[in-house]
Amino acid sequence: MEEAKQSGNFLNYLIWPFYTLINIIAFALMGFKSCFYDLWVIVFNAISFRLDRIYQSAKDFSVEGADDDIYERTKKVKKVKEYKYSDKKMAKLEAEKALLLKDLQEAGATRSKNPHIYLFTVKDPNTKRIFTSTMPGFSKLDINSFLLNEGYEVYAIKTNSWLDLLNQKTSFFGNKKMSTKDLIFWLTQLSTYIKAGLTLNESIKILTNQIKGNGARQRAFQSISYELTLGEPFSVALEKQGDMFPALLINMIKAAEASGTLTETLDDMANYYTEVNSTKKEMISAMTYPAIITVFAFGVIIFILVYVVPQFTQIYEDYGAEVSGFTLFVIGASDFLKNNIVYILIFLFVVIFGIMLLYKYLKLFRTYFQILLMHIPIVKNVIIYKELTIFAKTFSSLLRNNVFITDSMGILSRITNNEIYKAILYRTIKNIVKGDKISEAFKDHWAVPDVAYYMIVTGESTGRLADMMQKVSEYYQELHRNIVSNLKSFIEPIMISFLAVVVGAIIIAVIIPMFGIYNTIQ
Repeated sequence: MEEAKQSGNFLNYLIWPFYTLINIIAFALMGFKSCFYDLWVIVFNAISFRLDRIYQSAKDFSVEGADDDIYERTKKVKKVKEYKYSDKKMAKLEAEKALLLKDLQEAGATRSKNPHIYLFTVKDPNTKRIFTSTMPGFSKLDINSFLLNEGYEVYAIKTNSWLDLLNQKTSFFGNKKMSTKDLIFWLTQLSTYIKAGLTLNESIKILTNQIKGNGARQRAFQSISYELTLGEPFSVALEKQGDMFPALLINMIKAAEASGTLTETLDDMANYYTEVNSTKKEMISAMTYPAIITVFAFGVIIFILVYVVPQFTQIYEDYGAEVSGFTLFVIGASDFLKNNIVYILIFLFVVIFGIMLLYKYLKLFRTYFQILLMHIPIVKNVIIYKELTIFAKTFSSLLRNNVFITDSMGILSRITNNEIYKAILYRTIKNIVKGDKISEAFKDHWAVPDVAYYMIVTGESTGRLADMMQKVSEYYQELHRNIVSNLKSFIEPIMISFLAVVVGAIIIAVIIPMFGIYNTIQ
């Protein structure tokens, strides 16, 4: 009788952890159902009910005037905020305006050799809003003329060394680099406006009004418009915005200004950045799923070691079971992980953050780290194909727009963060200076496949290097797309197999002692 009772208690101990695990999975599935099924059913029903009411209301409309009624119902009403200011503030602004007019006739008309940052206070003619902003310029008179031309009522324009310090290119307050998505939109819109017959400056002003809400971007576009008003070339105006616009785009526009093909170059660069963005998205999309599987796999393993294994350990202690071998290793790993998980996470964070800092700021570390990655099977092909695609595509665009070879190599060395390919490009520049061929720097280099080298040689010998580089980019872009797609298919079964093997080994390790306990009870 006592043995049966002990046997029943043991079975309860044995079943309880699995029962808990099954409950966790069941509640997770119920939560998944609530979030992704029930919620959408509620939303669908609400939308259906709303559409039915709209349909019934539409049936009640008379034929005459029904369209006008629908238009008025669906028209978006824009709330215009009215700005009102006290007489005291307006009097103060008018006094500042009088001082400004006096200053513009004296020191304010003197132009400086280097641009300064000017803080101005103006009133918007449309909203009557008075606001303060900044923009670079060479004199108060230039800034005042530009703002008056934009339709603003100017009250004050000031500058000092602190404004220059806070807004210099190296400052955290400087212009941020445009994202590829925004750059594509900007290039496409600018080309469209110019083709429609608008001047370059008018097109820039329209784009400035379209990006309201982004203060830094709006100030940069105003600065470009200001530079164009002063007669500066478009490429120079872009270059003065710091890192906001890529060096490749600036040099391409500089070449287009010399050849008179600005709209064609804007279209070419929009297509170029569209392809680059598409390649980047394909890479991210292909690596997202394997990354999720990897995180999920390690999450499951950590959960089993931290929460499930300790429950079996308690059973071993209650029944005095003797454990050894792999089971002892699993229990030790579980205890270590459970007691030190916070320190482990902190350590991993410090290591990853340290590697990122070293990779970003230490060239020697970045070089050896890239060499290591480029010698790992499969990974090396992903990196090489990506770098060759960007290099060949960019080089082809530069050659087609008649950019000098030495300038092209300088631009190419700045668009890549791979130190191995930067070294190849620097060697190419040296060879060009010495009168050697471009292909000499790519010959017998482990980071340059033979196919790419011979295609460059063919382009040089036939005088059609731009066309050949375009073919190189298309060839390696297709290879990159295929290998990324295959990598996704390759990682998925490996991670699933890894998860199955590890989880299965842990389960076997914790169950084997159970049979010994059960035999002892019997």
